[in-house]
Amino acid sequence: MSDDEDFMADSDQEGYDFEYEEDDDEDNGDVDIENKYYNAKQMKVAEPEAAIEEFLGVPALEQEKGDWGFKGLKQAIKLEFKLGQYDKAVEHYTELLTYVKSAVTRNYSEKSINNILDYLEKGSEDSKAARCMEEFYSQTLQSFQSTNNERLWLKTNIKLSKLLLDRKDYVGVAKKIRELHKACEKEDGTDDPSRGTYSLEIYALEIQMYAETKNNKQLKRLYERALKVRSAVPHPKIMGIIRECGGKMHMSDENWKDAQSDFFESFRNYDEAGSLQRIQVLKYLVLTTMLMKSDINPFESQETKPYKNDPRIAAMTDLVDAYQRDDIHQYECVLKNNRDLMSDNFIAENIDEVTRNMRTKAVQKLIAPYTRFNLAFIGKALNIPVSEVQDILGFLIVDQKVQGKINQQDGTVEIEDSSDAERLQAMQAWTSAIGGLYKAVFTDSEGFKVAEVSQMGDDANMAMYAAGTVSGGGGRSWGAPIPPKGKKGAKKPVGSVLNQIFSQFSA
Repeated sequence: MSDDEDFMADSDQEGYDFEYEEDDDEDNGDVDIENKYYNAKQMKVAEPEAAIEEFLGVPALEQEKGDWGFKGLKQAIKLEFKLGQYDKAVEHYTELLTYVKSAVTRNYSEKSINNILDYLEKGSEDSKAARCMEEFYSQTLQSFQSTNNERLWLKTNIKLSKLLLDRKDYVGVAKKIRELHKACEKEDGTDDPSRGTYSLEIYALEIQMYAETKNNKQLKRLYERALKVRSAVPHPKIMGIIRECGGKMHMSDENWKDAQSDFFESFRNYDEAGSLQRIQVLKYLVLTTMLMKSDINPFESQETKPYKNDPRIAAMTDLVDAYQRDDIHQYECVLKNNRDLMSDNFIAENIDEVTRNMRTKAVQKLIAPYTRFNLAFIGKALNIPVSEVQDILGFLIVDQKVQGKINQQDGTVEIEDSSDAERLQAMQAWTSAIGGLYKAVFTDSEGFKVAEVSQMGDDANMAMYAAGTVSGGGGRSWGAPIPPKGKKGAKKPVGSVLNQIFSQFSA
């Protein structure tokens, strides 16, 4: 090897060594930060307070704001919120937002902020947590409004509207919805097709608000408008919300068929989104099936069949089974043993109609063989109050499903037996038909003429006399002439005899 080659080899080695040492120092710094971060993650479950201290120590190790400091603050905020340290969580969240402008990329920061807000939203159960969340949303809106991040501004405002809706702050929700609608409209006031997905989310919020406030007029208008949006590919959960509210709207109008259709679509969308709300909506679907008085089992479809044996839906499965078998005692037993069904206000409002239908069918079935019975007997047999028995029978009598009279003083009911009346009516119709036949033959038409019958008898007798076939003896011979009409011994004409027969029958 020449001197020049040795010199070049030494130079290369020295250069390599120098770069390696520089990288090693930098990597050691990153490794220390990374170790501290993952060490804190391991302490989250067992020692959450110590983990918070470790996470908050990560940003201090960075010379400039970077990804590790952003991640450390993010984890610390979640733990502080979980432990109820809301003031510290807001303080560190404000610090976290300073990383958004330069330390991390726009897409990463937007995704991370959304994840934090979604995580905290699930844990905001009490009033203090809700106020903390409201502060988080306020800080986020201020931060991203200055950076012109309109997409995150819209998402955050929608989340804030949901929070206000959960708190029943309908005035605040209405105000936010107006702002959101304005942001999603073109200059001419029509919906901007490019923001169709956000428009549907806003419609879903507004529809929920009107559903909770029982404003069916506005609800119907928005429901129909939301279904006409074609410029978006909405999240299945959003369509599930819209369809669920539509089903409740149809239920309030007693439009059971459309309600069933909407609840089925809502269940399908919630199921696709993996939302737990699908179980509740499936209960509404079963309830609607019973209100429709349908014999079709709602668990026979491909979408609902996997949930037939789900313990969360078992009570409704037993209920619809008893309903379709007209088993009033099993139906009442299921309701009695599953009081938690009434915890849902919507089911509690509508189950009474199903119960009334069941009891009405049971009363009709029970009284079928009787013509007279006591109201107390029906009440005892079905285990329902006598007053309700009387109401049900009154409805059936007015609706002409039962022919009878209620004696309120004695507490008895008499059923009118119409079978004899029907037979009597049939006999009267038969008699009228025979009378009509008689009149047609013997009154309105020529019938049998008496003169013709007499002439026929005279001609026959003359012929027999001339032939000598009739001999006398012991009285008038067969060949003798028939005595004149009106004289003693004259035969009655056939028409006269028939007239007498039919007259006696008609009498």
